[in-house]
Amino acid sequence: MSYIEFIGTIFYLASVILIAQKKMLTWPVGIISVILYGILFYQIQLYSDTIEQLYYLGASIYGWIYWNKHKKAKDDSIPFHISNKKHISTWLLITGVGTIFMTIFMMKIHLLLPSIFSKPASFPFIDALTTVMSFVAMFLMAQKRVESWIYWIIVDVIGIVLYFIKDVKFISLLYVILLIIAIRGFFSWKSSLKDYGKTDI
Repeated sequence: MSYIEFIGTIFYLASVILIAQKKMLTWPVGIISVILYGILFYQIQLYSDTIEQLYYLGASIYGWIYWNKHKKAKDDSIPFHISNKKHISTWLLITGVGTIFMTIFMMKIHLLLPSIFSKPASFPFIDALTTVMSFVAMFLMAQKRVESWIYWIIVDVIGIVLYFIKDVKFISLLYVILLIIAIRGFFSWKSSLKDYGKTDI
């Protein structure tokens, strides 16, 4: 286990705990983990995950600005939402189509950009699927949409197996913890709907 893996994991775990508790600090803490994980995933040829960290960086900055803009007296000032069936169908379609294109791209990335990605991507389909799902989940989470946690639960289950196979077992163990946090986060955010009223938008 490298120092990058260890330190990045600590910061990532802290950011997930903070987001489950609806704390603003989650965003700057998350940005640190994103940078460290981007370096790590590049080193082990999980290129989709590397690109994913760039997205996380932008999404974290967006989430930080969005939450801060709507923050008044406390972090909970931003209302929670749960999307209607039409929007959920849209997110599922985006996930499916995005995964197909990302998989094709990841299968050819070492041919398209050999100077940057010298080796073929590992597990391109699985890596692409979790990457696209994470893109969607991060966007939904920044807007405090409850269904974001369902996406994270699926990503965490896949991540447990994927990172164990890639022999980054500390991160695999992290995903076990993240799975537990995601389940708790889902029920915590869902219960908050009662405080603000269920909003289908």
